[in-house]
Amino acid sequence: MIKADVLVIGSGISGLSYAIKISEQLPDAKIIIVTKSDEDESNTKYAQGGLAVVTDSKKDNFEKHIEDTMRAGDGENKRDVVEMVVREAPARFNEIVEWGANFDKKNGEFALGREGGHTENRIVHHKDITGFEIERALLATAKSSPNIEILDHHYVIDIITQHHVPGKELNEGEINCYGAYILDEKSKTIKKITSKITLAATGGAGHVYKNTTNPVIATGDGIAFVARAKGKVTNMQYYQFHPTALYSKLDGMLFLISEAVRGDGAKLRTKKGEKFMHKYDEREELASRDIVARAIDAEMKVTGDEFVGLDCTEMDHERFLEHFPNIYKKCKDEGIDPFTQLIPVVPACHYLMGGIEVDKDGQSSINNLFAVGECTNSGLHGANRLASNSLLEGLVFGHNAAIKTVELLQANNFNFDDLKAVPEWNEEGMKIIDEMVIVSYLRKQLQEMMSDLVGIVRSNRRLKMALQKHQEIAAAVDEIYHYSILSPQLSELRNLTTVAHLIITQSMEMTKNKGAFYNKDLDQA
Repeated sequence: MIKADVLVIGSGISGLSYAIKISEQLPDAKIIIVTKSDEDESNTKYAQGGLAVVTDSKKDNFEKHIEDTMRAGDGENKRDVVEMVVREAPARFNEIVEWGANFDKKNGEFALGREGGHTENRIVHHKDITGFEIERALLATAKSSPNIEILDHHYVIDIITQHHVPGKELNEGEINCYGAYILDEKSKTIKKITSKITLAATGGAGHVYKNTTNPVIATGDGIAFVARAKGKVTNMQYYQFHPTALYSKLDGMLFLISEAVRGDGAKLRTKKGEKFMHKYDEREELASRDIVARAIDAEMKVTGDEFVGLDCTEMDHERFLEHFPNIYKKCKDEGIDPFTQLIPVVPACHYLMGGIEVDKDGQSSINNLFAVGECTNSGLHGANRLASNSLLEGLVFGHNAAIKTVELLQANNFNFDDLKAVPEWNEEGMKIIDEMVIVSYLRKQLQEMMSDLVGIVRSNRRLKMALQKHQEIAAAVDEIYHYSILSPQLSELRNLTTVAHLIITQSMEMTKNKGAFYNKDLDQA
């Protein structure tokens, strides 16, 4: 058994900024960060566009950013949370600049971009790899902290709560988290890491769908293990599909064509070169993501085409190369010249607005368990996220959670009586899966079902069919789980199955269309 004061699950912007803050205030606290892949692999790393923050007080103000966020969230956001995040943004942004993150400047001032849903230019960025730069700076800062230990290739199987105590009945109103069971992939052993405070910063769940902009690690792990521990998980019906991912005939992670490209003037066209966004919204290419994604989906259904085109041919070439060098390189690598050809794009699963329900301090419904970032339903995004608000959410809630964690650690009112009875992980009688093809087959079946039946546009019939198909898949996964020695692949499948069930059932509970959620039958009711 390994003991820590704080266990952080995830090494993106949320987990790292939280750990750094605690380290600065409590240099004697033992902080362990576990991450399932390489230490820098996270959704943060792939964030292209930037971070939304009011820095130009002459043209912009907090009220405009607040209203833009509320409008994008279709009024389902919690206004007090939105106001808190927007007003705290400049201070949190200045901190990561102090920690070494670099952002593009022009004439000594931060160069500001604009994306769909924003009424002003307020996106600070580092070319088109903003998340990569933030991840680099935060990792360097965390590594310089002597009381932070980072364990890579450590996969969390489940958090430890009272339901792991033999003979203990779980009271859903009073659940305590004591740490987690964690698979060390290098030693092939399962460790019990106990902690006074645990933070879930596990990112999204994009691989519950066939096509996503998310890295392969985004399998909804934190949401799933909190749901299994009877924690509150809400708003899972709200999944944002990014309108413009680079089209590929291969399933899996698709390359993101940042919304900032449209913010700089790119236009959407059919394969025949005809504009169409004017038919769907007066803001055209700068409408919110749910509107643009549904418009593209509708055009593809009408024409039968597999993709639409993003027209960058009339944009300033020098400016494009300066702002989007990686996008340009990726297109050229794929044999596409964005200055003379349309970039083939499709909507792809991108960002989850729902998740583990938390308060302003990032506290979940489970005692001593905090959660920050995309794995949460914080009230900031509502029914649809405003572009570039996600990195900001990680910083603000990471800060608040750290402040609250320090208070709890200093008070030191922890009761670990139950922990003494929590057993080590027991694999006696379990077998190694001799045919991993079964796991990959079930995962593909789940992703196909979710993409076909629970995608951008849903219906009552499709959701009912999805639930029936899910029951078959879940039964097969459950059977394999109960006789097999655990692997990351099996655990991820188990987590994706849990996440899919939450998305389906919470979609079926909806009585009207809001934001990213659209059921065509509700419009006809």
